[in-house]
Amino acid sequence: MDTLDTTFAALADPTRRAILSMLLEDDMAVTDVAEPFEMSLAAVSKHLMILQKAGLISQEKRGRVKWCKLEPDAMKDASVWMQSFGQFEAINLDAFEAFLSAELSSEG
Repeated sequence: MDTLDTTFAALADPTRRAILSMLLEDDMAVTDVAEPFEMSLAAVSKHLMILQKAGLISQEKRGRVKWCKLEPDAMKDASVWMQSFGQFEAINLDAFEAFLSAELSSEG
């Protein structure tokens, strides 16, 4: 599986996305990461391993505590790939409404 596939596979799970959001604030101990989730520490650790294999987080031991850190550069390739679809920008509804009004009034 290439890097992009691994990144998107890791991001596909809502629990892993929530973990990444939590790590946006600061590094966190694994036990603190696990706290808000209604699952075992082992289950959260599996999510963390997937995020680490994708390069989205790193883990290090500080004393007896294992810490998680967000690695934002790991999402760079995914971000570049998604930006290639930028030509599909959201429609400016006000401009569209003005265009439609002008077209409809010129027909009548």
